[in-house]
Amino acid sequence: MKDTPLSNCERDFLLKAIEEKKRLDGRQTYDYRKMKITFGTDYGCCFVHLGKTRWSLDYMVMAQVSCELVAPKESRPNEGIMFFNIELSPMASPAFEQGRQSELSVKLNRQLERCLRNSKCIDTESLCVVSGEKVWKIRVDVHLLNHDGNLMDAASIAAITALCHFRRPDVGIQGDEVTVYSPDEREPIPLSIYHMPISVSFAFFQQGTYLLVDPCEREERVMDGLLMIAMNKHREICSIQSSGGIMLLKEQVMRCSKIASVKVSEITELLNKALANDKKARKEGGRCGFAESLPQERITALRMEQTSVEMTDATARANDIVQKADAPPQKAPSPVVPVPGVGQVGQGLQNTWGLEEEEEEEEEDDDDDEEEEAEECDSGEERMEEEHHGKEASREDDVVEISDSEEEEVVILHPEAPDKTLKKTGTSSHQKGAAASKKRQEK
Repeated sequence: MKDTPLSNCERDFLLKAIEEKKRLDGRQTYDYRKMKITFGTDYGCCFVHLGKTRWSLDYMVMAQVSCELVAPKESRPNEGIMFFNIELSPMASPAFEQGRQSELSVKLNRQLERCLRNSKCIDTESLCVVSGEKVWKIRVDVHLLNHDGNLMDAASIAAITALCHFRRPDVGIQGDEVTVYSPDEREPIPLSIYHMPISVSFAFFQQGTYLLVDPCEREERVMDGLLMIAMNKHREICSIQSSGGIMLLKEQVMRCSKIASVKVSEITELLNKALANDKKARKEGGRCGFAESLPQERITALRMEQTSVEMTDATARANDIVQKADAPPQKAPSPVVPVPGVGQVGQGLQNTWGLEEEEEEEEEDDDDDEEEEAEECDSGEERMEEEHHGKEASREDDVVEISDSEEEEVVILHPEAPDKTLKKTGTSSHQKGAAASKKRQEK
């Protein structure tokens, strides 16, 4: 995943601010970001924070040192092995890919090896256990947790601090046998470190016209060149590297070296102070490292102070509230059953839904019935006789006629006129009457 490029407006804004000697985070030209160094629970684990506060970090790097017994190199049988690895996690920036070594990681690895291993800051001969057979291999893993520019400076500070904090196990040799003692059996031994080289980066703009110390990620995008100087507190330059294709004058390099000497002295003093505080805390048996920041023994970034609640007069207040409240009804209303199968509490209202439509339908039916009765009054007796003969014929012949017509017989009961109790409508009644008259004639 590629990082989002800067627009022309952002680029012009950054360059204009640099010309006016202003920076995005409010720093001056030669100011370094606020640094905080913390340690983990085990030896050799170091966190470097570059930012304003602990929970709103601009930058964070973790370094972990480990060791193991291996066979030495054939060219250097009496020296131990130093190995450095920088991991650029996608968690730090979307521009980094997991499981793939980019050009930036290779470049940072080489620069870190040149700064720490080639400068002979660590006594590698003291890592030899048995000449030509067993030596200690020291591995330094640097993990970038949050990226905001100036990777080399943060990586070098975290790596050298973790090496100073690391303790290797003690070993014993009896003949050809090598015994590695645990920390409970023997006190671990620190590494032999001669000096502490620290890298300081300088960014150049407008072909070397403007200079910034400790550039952030957005400032690195618009810079023309970068100069990295690794130096110790004795003003000894361990390594120097220039990138970006910019031509620098001798006066510019000398000026950067003087600035780097001041910054390296400040960072070295902070580093020694952090190591001394951690050593004192471990000796006293108190909380140290990352556990120091967890007073409640739980990992959380959001902590809220507890608010005390007065509970002495809670019972009296509850009694007052109960007395002032209205008394509940002693007897509940009995349920009313207006229709079987339906329960109702209280009188309720009369349901008038659909009553008007039913009354209109009944009135229409009454009008239709009166008209039909007037029309069929004359032929009523004849139909009754035909039906009577038809029923007798059907009983004698046991003939059952089933009509396939969709119309059904409709029976209307008239209590006022008992003689007119049966009335048939539709095509089925005419068909049955015709069939009955035909049978009667044949008979």
